[in-house]
Amino acid sequence: MTVPGYDEDLTLATRLANAADALTTARFRALDLAVSAKPDRTPVTDADTAVEDAIRAILAAERPDDAVLGEERGGSADAHGRAWVLDPIDGTKNFLRGVPVWATLIALVEDGTPVVGVISAPLLGRRWWAASGGGAHLRDAAGERALSVSGVAALSDAYLSTTDLNTWSEYHSRERYLALTEACWETRAFGDFWQHCLVAEGALDVAAECVVNPWDVAAAQVIVTEAGGRFTDLSGAPTYEGGSALSTNGLLHDEALTLLRR
Repeated sequence: MTVPGYDEDLTLATRLANAADALTTARFRALDLAVSAKPDRTPVTDADTAVEDAIRAILAAERPDDAVLGEERGGSADAHGRAWVLDPIDGTKNFLRGVPVWATLIALVEDGTPVVGVISAPLLGRRWWAASGGGAHLRDAAGERALSVSGVAALSDAYLSTTDLNTWSEYHSRERYLALTEACWETRAFGDFWQHCLVAEGALDVAAECVVNPWDVAAAQVIVTEAGGRFTDLSGAPTYEGGSALSTNGLLHDEALTLLRR
């Protein structure tokens, strides 16, 4: 699992994911799980904070000069230099309800661009990773393999996913998203990290989210692009910091953007 130029960083990200998995799997469905609400009313568990604190402790020892931005403890990822962008548990609502679709997301951003990404979903038995120039990969029950996006070239044949339909009314346009669904073959709401990973696998063709945070999609951006796909915000900018996200196999990207633009 080494990539010239980023081999040590990818090895470290893998260690961080291993540490996170040990904590999250131990706390999943725990009867004493402590849950509170953040100012935006989204839930946070003691597992979220424990995972981020554990990752930060390792980074402080291994990469003391790198910045860190995490969902629970804050921080920053400047446009210049190196920063680790962390989501200790993406899919916290699933986690606290006992739904096994959640993951730890770890990205290394260099000069504003994600260059290493690891997404680990231990209850799904799946881990995705990528580094710039090294392709994207998946390990699951069937073994380890390189990833490649689909070759679907028409929206009428495309498989589309989002996270929550209601957010389109609040943050973008429900009508624009429905226009995209009507142009596609099938639609689902696999949600969060999983849909972007499925685009990288070639199982989905389009994944759209109208509201995201940087830690939600930094790792997904490098995984999707290294699998041959395209990742932008809904304005078409290739950034994880745009507040929205669209990942596709590349062939469908411009047409999807056109339908989603208000």
